[in-house]
Amino acid sequence: MAGATPALPGSFYRRADHVLAGTDADLARFYPGDAGARQPIHTCYIPADLVTVETPAQWGAAALSAADAAGGLSALADLAGVDAATANDLVDRVSRKLHDEPIEDLRLDLEDGYGERPDHEEDAAAVEAARTVAAFARNRADGSAPAPAFAGIRFKCLEAATRARGLRTLDLFLSTLVREGGLKDAGISADGLPEGLVLTLPKVSSVEQVRVMVEACLALEDALGLPTGRLRFEIQMETPPMILGLDGTCPIPAMLRAAEGRVSSLHYGTYDYSASLGISGQFQSMEHPAADHAKNVMQVAVAGTGVHLSDGSTNKLPVGDAAQRRETWALHSRLVRRSLERGFYQGWDLHAHQLPTRYLTNYAFYRDAFDDAAARLVAYAGRSVPGIEAADVADEPATARALARYVVRGVLCGAVGEDELRAAGLDPHTVRAVANPGAASSSAPGTE
Repeated sequence: MAGATPALPGSFYRRADHVLAGTDADLARFYPGDAGARQPIHTCYIPADLVTVETPAQWGAAALSAADAAGGLSALADLAGVDAATANDLVDRVSRKLHDEPIEDLRLDLEDGYGERPDHEEDAAAVEAARTVAAFARNRADGSAPAPAFAGIRFKCLEAATRARGLRTLDLFLSTLVREGGLKDAGISADGLPEGLVLTLPKVSSVEQVRVMVEACLALEDALGLPTGRLRFEIQMETPPMILGLDGTCPIPAMLRAAEGRVSSLHYGTYDYSASLGISGQFQSMEHPAADHAKNVMQVAVAGTGVHLSDGSTNKLPVGDAAQRRETWALHSRLVRRSLERGFYQGWDLHAHQLPTRYLTNYAFYRDAFDDAAARLVAYAGRSVPGIEAADVADEPATARALARYVVRGVLCGAVGEDELRAAGLDPHTVRAVANPGAASSSAPGTE
């Protein structure tokens, strides 16, 4: 109203700023939001000594061969519940994906999947893993062979029995990668490390273990001439103390603070966690109530922090007779869809035969609601009052961000093309800006 005079004096505004300065700083530091970086839709765990530079192509070929034996990707699309009207286009996209980028994220496993070996064997495996990861980066740079966008190692945990071995493996891997990988000389990396490098710290149970990992990163950065903060890592949530600590609180927020921005993602470990609760083997599952509770806690703990989440794996593999494969593919597809619907956009795959249903289910998820999401974003962009004049759904800014992130994830994994965004009336740059305000996100499949 013209002529209205505020009742609060100017001193109150200054007082509010003073009292809330600490809160403002904490929110900016610890809850920066999603930076818009690409998140892989899965991580494939393979024992390090079984991985070669040809592994991604071999897994893609094995996935397509298994699908062909089952009647083709179209038959598996039906198992995955893909709408028949859109199946052909989706199958074509998945077929290209399995040729071009069959594995998005590959973890050369030197922990549970590798087991206990003599030190000289694990030393050699760590060095060879570094050379393989460097070769992946070169292949990705020149397009000479399929290579994952993200790759790295899972080393042994920081519990007393394996601490020295895990740290030595981490050291050998990174030292070899920087000093012998050749990525700096090839102009692929300014610091000798690939852009998509991932380090996985398993079986974390205390904030102190995270602090030691940060100290190890600092020491390695100093020794190898890396920029401070260059080394980041994933935390695997596999132990009950990560959900409920000795003091009766959840330590995940404290772990993220102790990590000083170095944690890239939090992964749920289905079987270690279930076993630690005493759940019998035949009932251990990604959809057990205990699993859902743990993942719900993880989800709340990382919300707004920019830390990504990953669900775990199913150990039921489609490798038996035809009936067993169909049943297991259907289960895998259902579990992948379940995770996606619950806001877990990444999971683990343990076998090449799981790739077809991983991609079919993800692509269907991102295509099923694309038209609706695009229409709502167009309406949101053209509104003057939130959604009222332009659409039958009144979307608020937070919902618009969620819709935009859904669309961007679909583009990044290859389920949706940027040409489809433009055809729907959306500018890709604008959509990314809505999804991640103030952040520059990747714009095409295969970019980091």
